[in-house]
Amino acid sequence: MKSNVIVSLADSNYFELLNELIDSIKKFEQSKNISICILDSGLTEDQKNKLSRKVDEIKNAEWDIEVPGYKIAGKEWLKSQVSRAFLPKYFPGYKKYLWIDCDAWVNDWQSIELYFKACENGKLGITQTMGPGYKIMSKVKWIFGKFALIKSQNFKHAINSKIGINKARMLAFAPHINIGVFSLEHDSLCWKSWQDNLTTTLKSGKIFGSEGLAINMSVYIDDIETEFLPLNCNWIASNLLPKFDEEKETFVEPYLPNYKIGIMHLAAGIWKDNKDMRLEKNVEIEIKTLKNKIISKSLRFIN
Repeated sequence: MKSNVIVSLADSNYFELLNELIDSIKKFEQSKNISICILDSGLTEDQKNKLSRKVDEIKNAEWDIEVPGYKIAGKEWLKSQVSRAFLPKYFPGYKKYLWIDCDAWVNDWQSIELYFKACENGKLGITQTMGPGYKIMSKVKWIFGKFALIKSQNFKHAINSKIGINKARMLAFAPHINIGVFSLEHDSLCWKSWQDNLTTTLKSGKIFGSEGLAINMSVYIDDIETEFLPLNCNWIASNLLPKFDEEKETFVEPYLPNYKIGIMHLAAGIWKDNKDMRLEKNVEIEIKTLKNKIISKSLRFIN
């Protein structure tokens, strides 16, 4: 049995993205030493048959934490917000787990190696959604004197989830952590911390975003030891578009020294004419090359 595994999840709507993620992994020779396992949250039988020829194992995602029925009716895909905190339960026997959202794909194997290195000794390997040029996730509107309105993703979710004002304040301006790509060893203390926090956030908060809030709580409140990786290990294109290196035919960071994008993540969608690139592969957007030329290009994986 292989030591390390990459896991993702999808329903039938995101099958093509999941298939592209798998192909982007398997194009690298090093992937032969890594297992690929899939959580099914609504794939068709035909889709599962196609995937079974490429991956090691497919299992049905479950509601690992009890959630009120009215919150989840007809929304099987929301299982991703719960099940990824329980990966060793679904796929036991591996030493290291790397989760990659199905709307992401691998452009440089070095990022995979960094994630597996980052989670050694029980640490959480993950990236923050902050860096040069990235959208500011937290804002302050000054009202009077020392009084201000706080607008932050963490603070909003924390208040809605009723975790307590003191904890919400601790998270308000903490750099937001994106849970779409992360790594953990099988026996990391982070799993239990994350699961406990997720149980808390799901009681009052919305399903979507609860697991992200929970992992932020684990890092910034429970002080889980964390290895923060560079942005190119989880490049969120909706925050900042990459540039394209025409000579090397690859996507790169838009600022010097223009590091190669390791994992391209289309979280929140890349939109044009009200069409989401995640669901419409023919959607192309204008991006700059390293020579400052404007080109029209898709950010999806092309085999």
